[in-house]
Amino acid sequence: MKHNSNEKLRLLTYAGLLAALTTVATLVIRIPTPTKGYINLGDTIVNIAAWILGPVYGSAAAGIGSALADLIAGYTVYVPATLIIKGLMAVIGYYVFTAFGKRWHTIPARIAAAAAAEIVMIAGYAVFEGFLYGSAEMAIASVAGNLVQGIFGAGASVALYELVLRHVPRLTK
Repeated sequence: MKHNSNEKLRLLTYAGLLAALTTVATLVIRIPTPTKGYINLGDTIVNIAAWILGPVYGSAAAGIGSALADLIAGYTVYVPATLIIKGLMAVIGYYVFTAFGKRWHTIPARIAAAAAAEIVMIAGYAVFEGFLYGSAEMAIASVAGNLVQGIFGAGASVALYELVLRHVPRLTK
């Protein structure tokens, strides 16, 4: 799809705004997990960025905002993995919502999209932490904390979008 320069500027501006919001949401409340990670509110904005901006700009906002939060919080070893995992979450969330949104009401479609995105997050960090710590036990241990974060992130993003942001026009086709 081609965008004129005004549309590209608008998408880039929204992506920057949502990246900043993702960073702030990730850093506002941080509940440490046993695997040295933390439960946070960032996935709420990651999912919303995907739904509003689409796979390219949504992925950039999600990945950059989340990675920046890890950098600021001192979790520098997680920055590259977070950039990839959160960006992939947005891509998956967008495409699942787009596929199911054609057949289902918006709420079930968003729930499915958020659940798929959170599964990517849980699996992505389990694989990363398994390699990082050289331990299958650490990979498995990361699942519980990330599952809690995923459930909260999915629920909060669907609720926030449906209750507040539903009337924001989509920026992509």
